[in-house]
Amino acid sequence: MTTLTAPRRRLLSRPLLLVSATDLLGLAAFYTLLPAVPAAVAASGAGGAAAGLTTGVLMAATVAAELALPRVVARFGYRAVVAAGLVLLGLPALALTVTTDLAIVLVVCALRGAGVATIFVVCGAWSAHLVPPDRRGEGLGVVGVVAGIPAVVGMPAGLWLAQHFGHPAVFVTGAALALAGLAALPPLPGADGRDTGGPAGAGGMVRALREPALTRPALVFGAAATLAGVVATFLPAVLPRAGAGLVAAALLVQALAGTVTRWWAGRAGDRHGPRRLLTPAMLATAAGLAALAVAAHPAAVLTAAAVFGAGFGALQTASLTVMLDAVPPARYGTVTAVWSVAYDAGLGAGAAGFGVLAAVTGYPAGLAVAAGLAVTTLAVLRRPVSRAAR
Repeated sequence: MTTLTAPRRRLLSRPLLLVSATDLLGLAAFYTLLPAVPAAVAASGAGGAAAGLTTGVLMAATVAAELALPRVVARFGYRAVVAAGLVLLGLPALALTVTTDLAIVLVVCALRGAGVATIFVVCGAWSAHLVPPDRRGEGLGVVGVVAGIPAVVGMPAGLWLAQHFGHPAVFVTGAALALAGLAALPPLPGADGRDTGGPAGAGGMVRALREPALTRPALVFGAAATLAGVVATFLPAVLPRAGAGLVAAALLVQALAGTVTRWWAGRAGDRHGPRRLLTPAMLATAAGLAALAVAAHPAAVLTAAAVFGAGFGALQTASLTVMLDAVPPARYGTVTAVWSVAYDAGLGAGAAGFGVLAAVTGYPAGLAVAAGLAVTTLAVLRRPVSRAAR
């Protein structure tokens, strides 16, 4: 007797492509302005501390909004919240074309932080609704690749625009990219966060933070994100003799490797289980960071950066998939919020904390200590845990 197997469901549906386009444009608007805003503030004579404050306010507003988004989405739905986020990302940036007064810039940064939080959280949850459950990891990997493109291209593009056309051109470009994302929203179906089961506000952040099935993979991912914060902030200081060209190449290699492995980890997770990828991905991330501390040859630097990026990219997809597998669709928004908070808080903690650590230990020893501390979080995965409440 012949056994018939059901064909695999199509992965790239039109709704998923539209959400991915919105995600791409929103993140492009975010990353294009990320280095340009502090550069414009510094160029105005406000000083380096003021320039750094702009990024600090941006990320603080992002985390604050991420904590509130599950309840907001439960009330208003995906489409309305993403539309509001794109407007917050775009329109306030136009104010920077006429002034770089620090108070106004900080208000703009806070509004844009709330806007990008909706892209981080809601587009991820919306995408999870739109991919077949048996191909969720691969689908999230594809979405991760799309989300990785603006991070690779946006920041250097913003700096190039500023150098050749001035900072106002960057701000107009960022606003246009964000507002262009609105065009993809009207045709999208109504899986809007309110009709997926459960009352509004069910599965909120407080509940999620009490569930080991969510907090343990989030802790591991957040620890890896601290290492990413270290690399993004301190790589030039870690490699003082490398030169700007090699440092830029290492950051590019890291980003490209991470983009590729986000997709690969999704496919591998669908076949073998995403939880199996958490430990090797974390070990690769930590090993890549530790190798950067001792890399003396350009090839060694680029190899270490590739290993770091590959591990971190795989961990991004695997950790999010593990967390989504633990909850029903009604709680996808909450899961992506917890994951995003772990990411952003980890990046900030790595950038701020490593400077203090390195002042005591020096950069090579500090990298080894940071990598070792991140690896210790894997211990939480060895403890038995029940699935989050469905």
